[in-house]
Amino acid sequence: MEIYLKNSEKTYRSIGWIIHLVAWGIVFCLPFFFTGRNMEEVTTERYVRFIIVPLSFMALFYLDYFLLIPRYIFVQKTGKFLLVNAVLIILTMIVVHALMQLLPPLEMEMPPRPMPDATEITLFFLRNAMMYALVAGLSVAIRITARWYEQESTRKELERVRVEAELKNLKSQLNPHFLFNTLNNIYTLILLSPDRAQCAVHDLSKLLRYVLYESNLPTVAIEKEMDFVRNYVELMRIRLPESTDLKIAIDVQEAGLLIAPLLFISLIENAFKHGVSHSGASYIWINLQESEGSVRCDIENSYFPKDSADRSGSGIGLTNLRKRLELIYPGKYTFSAQREGASYHVKLNLQIK
Repeated sequence: MEIYLKNSEKTYRSIGWIIHLVAWGIVFCLPFFFTGRNMEEVTTERYVRFIIVPLSFMALFYLDYFLLIPRYIFVQKTGKFLLVNAVLIILTMIVVHALMQLLPPLEMEMPPRPMPDATEITLFFLRNAMMYALVAGLSVAIRITARWYEQESTRKELERVRVEAELKNLKSQLNPHFLFNTLNNIYTLILLSPDRAQCAVHDLSKLLRYVLYESNLPTVAIEKEMDFVRNYVELMRIRLPESTDLKIAIDVQEAGLLIAPLLFISLIENAFKHGVSHSGASYIWINLQESEGSVRCDIENSYFPKDSADRSGSGIGLTNLRKRLELIYPGKYTFSAQREGASYHVKLNLQIK
């Protein structure tokens, strides 16, 4: 991450200096843009007189940019910054005026203007002071913007690393949670039918291969995720009582779409945990559909809440799912899970394209 941040900062600064060079190049070439038939020719004497002011602008700009802004603005000493700049502007105008007086006068075709009065001199210096103040303000704006961009780039990269670390932590919780429930199912099946248990172990190996290898990727093909869901449901079907009505419908219209792995397993596990009764009729209806890059997951099941002594799953499934959705698909999903009488409804709409 440190290397990435340094490269990003280096690239940004290179682009920034190119912009600085272009901007100052335009300023120093302004006299050449206004030469022509009805314009005065740019002589050495005229150009020397012209560049004194842009050079003073540049000196004030970079003195603020590199020294005064970090020293005062960044540490909340705005008053001192304004005071120092006011002194600098006055000194700069005095130096510029002195340099202009030292240069030989230009040959004028028109008769010289009369000496200005006090009002004209005051307005002249006020106008120049405003120009220097604008230069200082521009320096502050550009420097603060550059600092904000650097801080924002750092913040985004740190956020990305934090998200990746949290996702890895969530997966490390999810995988044992999934394995714990599935092994419980096979343990029950071994007592009922060893042959069917052997087939179940084979099916479990395929599921674990997906969990251990495919789920390490940030995204997987949606058809693989749906196959995982289908296989898991069929494995869970083995231990269901005959009184449980299990229906699953999966429809993917566009293969190859990428989706974060293991998004639906917590919802399905929750349905099997709370939706099955061994003493009466129960049902679990699962509907997964993809259309135009939008995935809809609707799950409805009968609701038989477990008592406080039942710690299977430890309740981390839905909590992890909400965190993952917020981290991976912020603003691109809607999720609701609520009880309605003797039923429990879960709806997840997710935009992945």
